[in-house]
Amino acid sequence: QVQLVESGGGTVQSGGSLKLSCAASGSIFSMGWYRQAPGKERELVARISRTGTTDHADSVKGRFTISRDNAKNTAYLQMNSLKPDDTAIYYCYATELVTSTLFWGQGTQVTVSS
Repeated sequence: QVQLVESGGGTVQSGGSLKLSCAASGSIFSMGWYRQAPGKERELVARISRTGTTDHADSVKGRFTISRDNAKNTAYLQMNSLKPDDTAIYYCYATELVTSTLFWGQGTQVTVSS
């Protein structure tokens, strides 16, 4: 059973930065974040494979960077130049290495004030 612990959310002014962390237990293949704003569908923000291949949503390219420390089984999402539209609950996810089962973190609130 994979467990995920997220940290790093909070409130920041427009143009500011935040860094999210997601620590996983177990053997993980891919990790990433989705986000969900009030009244909107959950959307993929960024993902990273075990080998380091990354993918970022167009809306965050050039501003957000996902990275991973395999030794610590932890993924990071560095968010720069934050905008009010980035306000959402950010959910970390991970896929288990052998079964590809998807697991979710508890979610962390990111609020960007204008």
